[in-house]
Amino acid sequence: MMQSIKSEEYYVGNLYQRFPVNIVKGKGCKVWDKDGKEYLDCMGGYGVALVGHCNDRVVNAITNQVQDLITCHMSVYNEMRLKFLEKFALIAPKNLRKTFFTNSGTEAVEAALKFSRKFTGKDGILALNGGYHGKTFGSLSVTYNEKYRKSFLPLFENVKFVSYSEMDSIINIVSNPENKIGTMIVEPIQGETGIIMPPQNFLKNIRNICTDKGIVLIFDEIQSGLGRTGKMWAGEHWDVEPDVMCLAKGIAGGVPMGVTTMRSEILDCLKIGEHSSTFAGNPLACAAGSAAIDALTEDNLVENSSKVGKLFKEGLLELKAKHKIVRDVRGLGLMLGIEMRFDVKDILLDGIKHGILLLYSGRNILRLLPPLVMDETEVNKSLGLIDILLENEVKRRIG
Repeated sequence: MMQSIKSEEYYVGNLYQRFPVNIVKGKGCKVWDKDGKEYLDCMGGYGVALVGHCNDRVVNAITNQVQDLITCHMSVYNEMRLKFLEKFALIAPKNLRKTFFTNSGTEAVEAALKFSRKFTGKDGILALNGGYHGKTFGSLSVTYNEKYRKSFLPLFENVKFVSYSEMDSIINIVSNPENKIGTMIVEPIQGETGIIMPPQNFLKNIRNICTDKGIVLIFDEIQSGLGRTGKMWAGEHWDVEPDVMCLAKGIAGGVPMGVTTMRSEILDCLKIGEHSSTFAGNPLACAAGSAAIDALTEDNLVENSSKVGKLFKEGLLELKAKHKIVRDVRGLGLMLGIEMRFDVKDILLDGIKHGILLLYSGRNILRLLPPLVMDETEVNKSLGLIDILLENEVKRRIG
């Protein structure tokens, strides 16, 4: 296996934090490496394996579609694309009626920022401290962490960052016409920063402010959407609907796909040719996306995320009480974070040895984004393995 890893490193750039495991197969919540070792996957492809690895519905949809038509540009019509759009309209927030197809999350954010600027005529953007929206130039401009930004400055000029606690500052910034704020972009729950929850009334307050000031409110639900938090959309936990919503990750069951969905008048203000994408809306991705929506709605995966997510979080809180190296446990559904008092690198590597794949946020937070098909047995097994990993970390710290 190590030879395969070294061979791959020869061809690709050193741009990813990589783990010493070579995955060749996946099913449900489990993956297997080249040597046949099984792992419980709480990494979930950074949330992409939303409906489970090789979900039967998705596999069948791809298998059938690939025999008929793989690519079909948006300049012509396609029945599979329409099928996806009709299904998506049934689950989308009620006022978001128009959709632009993309191929990834950062592209979905780029489109949202571009469309908002055209609609409002204002270049000012308000974003949150801790927010993460991608790494292309527009999405990077509204991403907070300096480590992603500093090598690529200057980015968009008129972007202001505020914290959750600065409601008075937000009001002052958007009320000053010189700031030309036309857009505010928010993750309802911040993922990359460590599963950070907003204060209880924050999203409702900014919704009211944006409505009052004519500002386009964008929700980045790339990580938190599609049932991840136990509701179809994370914004539902606070009964807040945005003007634009960005989606990607698991929307097509593992096939690259993104969408930017919005109020009709926002997309309708653009002219032919002002934005497009060659691959977006292709029938293969739309077939996979339709199947993924069926899995979410017909197989009760959103409800399952809520149920087993509560079980998982309760178990993690018990581990917090047991292991003093755990500082905090937070999240909703199957979007969970475990904040440690130390660097989590050794825990991640120890997890590979014990057959569980875990994610991280920053240096000291374990992030869990398992597939929504996870059952109670797999939750309990995950908790047992995490218990062992925390015990091992305590022993390492004691020396």
